[in-house]
Amino acid sequence: MDTMEQRRNTIVDLVNQSGNIGFAQLKKKFPQISEMTLRTDLKALDEAKRIVRVHGGAKSVDVVIGTDDMLSRRLVRNIEAKQLIAQKALSFIRRDTTIFLDSGSTTTALASCMPDQSNLIYTNSLTCAAELSKLKEPAVHVIGGTMNRYSMSVCGIHTVQDVLRINFNQVFMGVTSYCDQTGFTCGVDEEAVLKKTVMDQAEQRIILMDSSKVGVKSTYSICGLKDVDVIISDGSLPEEFEEACRDYKIQII
Repeated sequence: MDTMEQRRNTIVDLVNQSGNIGFAQLKKKFPQISEMTLRTDLKALDEAKRIVRVHGGAKSVDVVIGTDDMLSRRLVRNIEAKQLIAQKALSFIRRDTTIFLDSGSTTTALASCMPDQSNLIYTNSLTCAAELSKLKEPAVHVIGGTMNRYSMSVCGIHTVQDVLRINFNQVFMGVTSYCDQTGFTCGVDEEAVLKKTVMDQAEQRIILMDSSKVGVKSTYSICGLKDVDVIISDGSLPEEFEEACRDYKIQII
């Protein structure tokens, strides 16, 4: 008979393969296991952040946060590329301006090296806020909303309503992916709405994106190339993508 650990690993594999799974499907997969035990398994896996328990079953972490992993794990991947992008982005930050910092590992890297100067900074990222709290000069505002413990950010209708009241000089935006058919995308509907709203409220729209995200499709569209002013990347963007950016007069750094 399978051990508890083996069974839970199998549940995680099933959820990740399909993106989500219903409780009835789990019962069919484990006919000898009681419903109470399966519910205990889902609760334990959710608490361990290996799946996300929802009404009637479970979803994969990938689906919920729209990325390939939890933020805590992404923060230690491609560190050099993130730091390079963050250093490039610093040259765009002007004193006495209003800035929006999006959530994500690359924007967190930018927040960690922001200059200690007079700026009004808004963010929906708890990790960005933690980094910015080390500075004395900027006025930092965390937008309210519902917390996503996987991406360590807040989102929701109240977040969007708050953003609609603010005019930003610059937005530094993270994305999950880009492809020609869908434009810039992410994997969470509410986050896509927030990102689009922030972009609409900004004078200068800056995308922070490493080259691995080009040619990848995610579920929810944020914007197209026509909506972007600057793309800051790791220096390895595909030539076809750079040509498309030049057609829209996008500055590539």
